Parts: sequence; C-alpha cells; structure tokens
Amino acid sequence: MRRLLRFWFTFEEPVTARAYLRHGLALVAFKYAVDATVIYLAAGVLWTPLDYLYAGAALERSKLAVAPDWLSQALAVWTVPFLWIGLTMSIRRTLDAGYSAWSALLFFVPLVNYAYMALLAALPSEAASEPVALKPRPDEAKLPSALLAIGVGTGIGLGLVGFAVLFESYGAMVFLGGPFMIGAVTAFVFRRRYAASPKEAREVVSLTIVALAFALIAFALEGLICILMALPLALGLALLGSLAGEFIGGATNRSTDAFIAVLLLPLGMPLLDAPTAPLLREVRSAIEIDAPPEVVWRHVISFPRLDEPPGWLFRAGVAYPIQARIEGQGVGAVRYCEFSTGPFVEPITHWEPGRRLGFDVTEQPPPLRELSPYRIAPPHLDGYFQSRRGEFRLIPLPGGRTRLEGSTWYELRIEPAAYWTPFANAIVTRIHQRVLSQVKTVAEHDR
Repeated sequence: MRRLLRFWFTFEEPVTARAYLRHGLALVAFKYAVDATVIYLAAGVLWTPLDYLYAGAALERSKLAVAPDWLSQALAVWTVPFLWIGLTMSIRRTLDAGYSAWSALLFFVPLVNYAYMALLAALPSEAASEPVALKPRPDEAKLPSALLAIGVGTGIGLGLVGFAVLFESYGAMVFLGGPFMIGAVTAFVFRRRYAASPKEAREVVSLTIVALAFALIAFALEGLICILMALPLALGLALLGSLAGEFIGGATNRSTDAFIAVLLLPLGMPLLDAPTAPLLREVRSAIEIDAPPEVVWRHVISFPRLDEPPGWLFRAGVAYPIQARIEGQGVGAVRYCEFSTGPFVEPITHWEPGRRLGFDVTEQPPPLRELSPYRIAPPHLDGYFQSRRGEFRLIPLPGGRTRLEGSTWYELRIEPAAYWTPFANAIVTRIHQRVLSQVKTVAEHDR
C-alpha cells in the first residue's frame, strides 16, 4: 500500500501507457462507487457517470440541488486527492511519452481533458533524456532568481484577476486553476535558474502569493477583505502547483514554453462555469424572547436604530443592519431594512400578525465595502451574492415567551461554491444575530 500511495502521489516513478490506463480506470471506478453510494444515502439520488458531464464544475447545481449543503462540500474535499493523482500521473505519462510536461495542464480543461487522457493511454513510451543536475551559477544566484520567479508569478496573477474583472467571470478556474498555475510557473522559473530545494521553492511560491495580494490592492483590483477570504485556498493550491513546477523545472532539460500553460487557463475558463441557475440556499437562526408574540411582532416589522456597535467583522467592511421601517400594512406593504451600505427593499408576501412575516428582496446594497486605499467596487460585489427572500416566524412558548426564527434565502454565483458557501453562511448568521438580538432587547423592554 505504501508503494502504491507513493506511485500515485509523488513524481518518483515514470508512468507507462499501460499503468496509466490500468490505474486510471481503477481509481475512476472506485471514486464513482463511493460518490454514488454517499449521494444515494445522503440525498436519495441515483448518480450516474453522465451526471459529471452535465454538472460541470458545480455538482450542487445538478441533482444535488436537493441534497444537504454539507454533501457538495464533502464531495469537493473528497475529490482533491483524485485531482492530484490525475495530475501527477498525467505529467509523468507525458514525459514518458516524450512530450513537454506543460501539456499535462490540459488535464484541467473541461471536455478536452477526456481526449487528452485517452491519448496518453495510447501513446508509446519514449526513452527519457538524462536528468540534468542543476548547479547554481554566479550570475544566477538565489535572490535574483527568486525575484524573477516572484515577478513572473505575480504578473500572471494580475493578468488572471484582470481577466476576471474585465469579463466579470469569477469561476472555478480563477480560484482553482489560477493559484495552481501561479505556483507551477513560479517554481518552474525559480528551479530552472537556481538549484532550489523543495523548501526554497515553497518559500518563493508563498512569497509570490503574498506579493500578488499586495499588488491587487495597489492596482485597485481587489480589497483586503476578499483577499483574506481567498488566501487559504489560493496558498494551498499554489503550494500544490509548486510541486509540479519544481519537478518540471528540475527533472528535465527538454525545452518548455511556460506561456502555453498560461494560455490554457483563459481558454478553459468559460467551460467550467455551469450555465444552470445558482442554488437557492437557506440560513436559519433563532432566539428566545421573554415577551409574548404580539409584542415581538411589532418590533419584527420595524425596529429603531441599533445602538449596539458593530462587531469586528462589520467594522472591517461587511454590510450590517442599522434599522428597519415599513410602509403600509399587510401583503403588498414594503419593508426597508437599512444596512451600512444601503437599504434592502422587501415587499411583503406573507402577513400573519403574531405568527409569520415573509418578504421578497427586490433591491439590495453591496454586501461589503472593500478595505482599500482607493474607492473600488469589484464586479463580484454586484450580483454574485444575491439575497432573494426572507422570513420571520414567531412561535409561542410557555410563560408568555416567544421563539423568534429568521431565515434568509440567497444565491451564490462565485466558484467554487463549496469553498465560499461557509463564508456566506457565517456572514448571514452574524447579520441574523444582530437583528434578532435587537428585536429581543426592544421587545423585552416593551412588554
């Protein structure tokens, strides 16, 4: 088993066409069996191999729309090691066949990757060239090589984010393929000019991600909040990419054109964004109030300006509620919930005094104000997080008390959804807590 894991996860052994086909089919069959079993047990859905094609990069937009939120997130985590195995084996199979290892990045391009893997399973092996032992040269010392690699990686990152801003395309390739590409190219450039150790390569790749973060702020492409949220994902994938780039840069003297790998990313980007509608997600919170439902109701439909100062998350720029007012009574009335970035406009759809208040969201302000030296508004602040409707439910409790439940239904159009959903859920929950706590305070004071 140890030898098998080393064969799958490392770059130590070459991969022949026969081994590539045999291991590939076995791993695909094993993963499908586990996926289909877990999906059926968790959601009661029969998952077929064709569903992978229909779903694209976002599994939760297909049959899994009826599944619990945790399922798509668990499947995403479960898929990561198989992606890594597929990439490492594709790189070694490409080298074994006598082609540039950079072409293995076709593994990430949807639809094309199936044809590419079939080709790798058929290509005969070619005698590999002797590995080149890289030695440091006086004119290519560590610091100049590191600075060059960091510059190249940062430039690629700026180009990718600029592409996303220009075309308003915040898909899986920006947050998945992009960091991996940056790590691979940075490690490759560093390794080709300097005989770097694996630790040195990882350090330079990490510095590249940090330099990119500062550059995005300096060039007014992003703000600090979104960068901090994306940083764990970007850094982890960049470090995985560095393993591939280090291997390619140090294990072969074959001429490679790194720019080809960079071109693959924007070409494959549109194919990864599923065309189906985003999944509607619910966040529910509750609080118990020492006041009867008829008193709580008055402070649900509207409440005065909150005196409680916002928490650290809201002070950092995330939009937070300030007060609520209502114009009219009953279904058709309009509730305005004022946030720090502007008002939510909420036409009433359900009006059951003392029991239930439901509303749609027809207009909403930006979800946050970016922390930046400039006044910026990246495209992902407009429509990528969309609140659709909300509801308050009042449940009477013994002793003249009330359980107040609040729900928000929202859509998320930024990928990978499995990564960003926990952030969105946490922010909505904090907003709920602020509103429910205010209702509790004023209702208990008014009883």
